[in-house]
Amino acid sequence: MTNEEIIIEVCTEVFSTLPKNISVVKRLMGGMSNYTYVIQVNELLYTFRIPGKKAEKFVDRHMENYHINLVDDLHLNNKTIYLNEETGYKIAHYIEGTPLHELNPLDYLKQVANVLHKLHDSKKISKYDYNPLQRLKMYENYTFEYHHTHSERYNELKNRFLSYANKYLDSSRLVFAHGDSQVSNFVVTNDSLALMDWEFSGNNDPLYDVACFGNSNFDHALALLPIYLGKEPTIEDYNRLYFFRSFQCLQWHNVALYKEFIGLSVDLGVDFMFVANLYLDKAENFLNEIK
Repeated sequence: MTNEEIIIEVCTEVFSTLPKNISVVKRLMGGMSNYTYVIQVNELLYTFRIPGKKAEKFVDRHMENYHINLVDDLHLNNKTIYLNEETGYKIAHYIEGTPLHELNPLDYLKQVANVLHKLHDSKKISKYDYNPLQRLKMYENYTFEYHHTHSERYNELKNRFLSYANKYLDSSRLVFAHGDSQVSNFVVTNDSLALMDWEFSGNNDPLYDVACFGNSNFDHALALLPIYLGKEPTIEDYNRLYFFRSFQCLQWHNVALYKEFIGLSVDLGVDFMFVANLYLDKAENFLNEIK
């Protein structure tokens, strides 16, 4: 089935309506793991997510559904009305606005900090920790299925990262965190800032989310840090930020490597081996910044 056929079949059932009342308006660009569309059903707009190939390897849909419900009363996200935990198909109300990556993120740092504090200070605790070390091992196992060893460079960088783990992975700091709060997951609306896509949420260090904000440009995370902290960051604050960003680069290196191994470079026209190596370059740079 084509994606449009999937949308019509699912929406016909979910909305108890006829196919003629369902139309695909456009595909939303951004992100390389899912296909997300704006659709119109009975003259109302929604988003419809279709996960990409093997996306279930990296996202637990039951966990995602649980977390979406957990934060529902914080009103940070668009309202989800359907999520199939087996297929990952998700329908949510469409929020009219502009993705932050289309604007200047530096103009919205105070609003971003407020959104993250609303989440982190909410006292909400998940049943699930993000658990960076366990997750990294899981992702490594996926790539081992195709390539039975990691590069010498990767192993060296991972060992450097692990040498800091006892110091910076502190369970006493855990809060409920978004886990993928990169610029492209914020949407600027008329009166607020929405935070989308909760696939990687869980209990985590709050600075993990600040580090995520620097995914496309780490200067954004460095600029956000003092505003989020409400003070001039210490060397240790910066070290934690670099530590978590280096982890994220090692994590996404494995994801990009896996996508290369399963043929997505050809399918999507993206050189995932190049992306994987780029993440190693970044991981090395961030590890070098830790004092």
